[in-house]
Amino acid sequence: MPPILVVHASQTGFAEYIAEQTVSALDAAGRPARLIALGDLEAADLAQAEQALFLVSTTGDGDAPDAAMTFLRRTMRTTLPLPALRYGFLAFGDQAYEHYCGFGRALDAWLAAQGATRLFDTIEVDDANEHALARWRFQISLLCSNGVTLDWTAPQLSDWILAERALLNADSPGAGAYHIALTPPAGVVPVWAAGDIASIQPQGGAGDVTPRDYSIGSVPTDGRIELLVRRMTHPDGTLGLASGWLTQHAEIGAAIPLRLRENRNFHGPADNCPLILIGNGTGIAGLRAHIKARAARGQKRNWLLFGERTRAHDFHYRSEIESWRDNHVLQRLDVAFSRDQAERVYVQDLVRASPSAVQRWIEDGAAIYVCGSADGMAGGVDAALAEIVGRAALDALADAGRYRRDVY
Repeated sequence: MPPILVVHASQTGFAEYIAEQTVSALDAAGRPARLIALGDLEAADLAQAEQALFLVSTTGDGDAPDAAMTFLRRTMRTTLPLPALRYGFLAFGDQAYEHYCGFGRALDAWLAAQGATRLFDTIEVDDANEHALARWRFQISLLCSNGVTLDWTAPQLSDWILAERALLNADSPGAGAYHIALTPPAGVVPVWAAGDIASIQPQGGAGDVTPRDYSIGSVPTDGRIELLVRRMTHPDGTLGLASGWLTQHAEIGAAIPLRLRENRNFHGPADNCPLILIGNGTGIAGLRAHIKARAARGQKRNWLLFGERTRAHDFHYRSEIESWRDNHVLQRLDVAFSRDQAERVYVQDLVRASPSAVQRWIEDGAAIYVCGSADGMAGGVDAALAEIVGRAALDALADAGRYRRDVY
């Protein structure tokens, strides 16, 4: 029996994690399965497959995950007859966006248009909803006709300790941004890489509560996980479940259920290439971890472009960043504060203001890492970069792993 293809397209690693769970469950039931990222999937793989399971995220308002863009450009824009393929589809999205599950729906429709047949109705998951995931697990169990009960053991959470909490932007025109430090359980020496994610289970909610993901802003040698959490406030004045708990309700010393999740799409470059880091708001946390990791390795060809509201109140980690600049850990630092002048200036404007330098760094082998808001910033930076190097060249950088984003 040919192996079942289990194909994932993930922006932050969650779809990949569920795909890994799916493969483990199939293997335990005696059904061979092959795990593969959508970006690595060749047309021949699909043409030869009899069964495939797709676990596909949408990022931003209907966009494909960055790692899936190669497949979109190379294969989805062509015709590929797939009359023998039977497939199941799990689409991840967020109903806060107009084009909910937009890329997942587009890929699902493309597969059907090629003649592939659905094994079951497509399942859509709003913000990691557990009930939708349970439907997926049930359908996978039906694929295994040998009566074996599949093992869908949930990942174990560890109780980290809330060690420090500090408001970084008092008097800001924006919502509060809090530096949160968590220390590991006694006797545990955790390991993670810059770019990885802390998935936190909020406390105090009713029923199933979806874990919340935060970019880790520290490295293991710091001895603790550091986060930058924006406090969210609902229209009725109540605080967001996770951000309210972390920034206000939890006492210092409280246990914070957490697991580390690998986010390979945003791991640092494998070599000692130059690095352009671009971000806004709380996105500085993910970039901060990369700068710390590179500083520890003596890699000093780093250029940070950062945007926020005001220099006086929203220059998060200012003394640390300026120290990196002064000590040449940052070869270049550019900042934009949108509210400090009549004409709004954003981080994408910093990119546009230095086309020659951007081009030169890229010609020298630089990678570009973007972290922060998917709304406005990520698209604006992408457009600015495309204006400088050309869309085809920017796509080629993404395909080569030299243009990576962690946006939300």
